Amino acid sequence: MPIIIKSENEIELMRKSGRILAEILEELESYIKPGISTLDIDKKCYDLIKSYNCIPSFLNYNGFPASICISINDEVVHGIPNEKNIIRDGDIVSLDCGVIYEGYHSDAARTIPVGEITKEAENLIKVTRQSFYEGIKLAKAGKHLHEISEAIQEYVESFGFSVVRELVGHGIGKDLHEDPQVPNFKQKNRGPRLEAGMTLAIEPMVNAGRYEVDWLDDDWTVITKDGSLSAHYENTILITDGEPEILTKL
Repeated sequence: MPIIIKSENEIELMRKSGRILAEILEELESYIKPGISTLDIDKKCYDLIKSYNCIPSFLNYNGFPASICISINDEVVHGIPNEKNIIRDGDIVSLDCGVIYEGYHSDAARTIPVGEITKEAENLIKVTRQSFYEGIKLAKAGKHLHEISEAIQEYVESFGFSVVRELVGHGIGKDLHEDPQVPNFKQKNRGPRLEAGMTLAIEPMVNAGRYEVDWLDDDWTVITKDGSLSAHYENTILITDGEPEILTKL
């Protein structure tokens, strides 16, 4: 499929969608504490999305049964909320969420520390977040997609962590997943040339150990193969003629 260049009107709708999602994630971040279940978080998320007159992007997407993906510790992404999954002090919790505002998606993820976490976990969260910002330094019209991917990988690996290979970022707009795919690791080819008006969901998924992953029997939850911690950071961005614009921020 061709990469869709967004019009000014579409960009404005995506800005609104992104701002709403950023507010929702901030509210959820302050809601998370030891003792609550991931199902509690999902219910809170659903209510927040509806309060903004939006639709959850993830609910029933390819059969996913919740409004948000919640992944704890060695879970990489796509954790299904469950009343038996209780948040504990020392956990790191990845929230991955999307909303639809007037037909346009936004998609973002944050990894949240709960209480006192280990130094390794703290560093992992920090490096994962910063790797996104290292990547978008190259997210400019005229650059090639692989330059973003390479910058993310190099930054992550300089700290001894690894980038997940089986899952990638993506284009986004009227559909949650559009072309192009956005890997977080170096590619053999240069990928498409970036153009103003492209909207991308860039999402480093970083493991403290090796990059290999497995899927649980629910066919959704991705875990690190070696049991190491994993963190996730994502924003929806707009390519412009100058610096990229992060759409999923306050």
